[in-house]
Amino acid sequence: MAVLPFPARGLLAAAVLLGASVVASAQSLPEGVRLGMSADALRDAVPDAQRVARPQRLPGGLAGLWRGAPRLIEGLAFDPTFFFAAGALQRVEWLAAADSLPDRGDAAFGALLDWGRARFGAETAARDPGSRYASWATEDADVYLQRVDGVGHATVRLVYKTRVLKDASEL
Repeated sequence: MAVLPFPARGLLAAAVLLGASVVASAQSLPEGVRLGMSADALRDAVPDAQRVARPQRLPGGLAGLWRGAPRLIEGLAFDPTFFFAAGALQRVEWLAAADSLPDRGDAAFGALLDWGRARFGAETAARDPGSRYASWATEDADVYLQRVDGVGHATVRLVYKTRVLKDASEL
């Protein structure tokens, strides 16, 4: 292994730190965004957010009503979508198509997995044919990372969603 001269080592260390901070800032909730906030508060916090013409609908009354500007991570453009139910932000999802990359999103998944471990600790993980999954739980949110490499499409998705705890009577 070649030893780098001191200035090159410093530049390499700075590049690694910059790369880590880019991943962290790109996938943390945007500044001022909190789960549970109203659409008006979201528009104040994310002035470039655009209303979605045909919202994606999910169970529980969730609708992807707003979309933010894409953010690049490891060559993938992640599109953030803000999902609301009962007038409150309940889910923030970053989704990137990885079909065009030779690694089909593996580097982006790895960078986000490292970011999640640094931010939230050890993950609960799963691996099925064609997909990888990691999740974390915080006091008020569930966070998960998913990479799907299926026939004809590959995606990487990172989701923050409001944590819903059920008591034994609801199970």
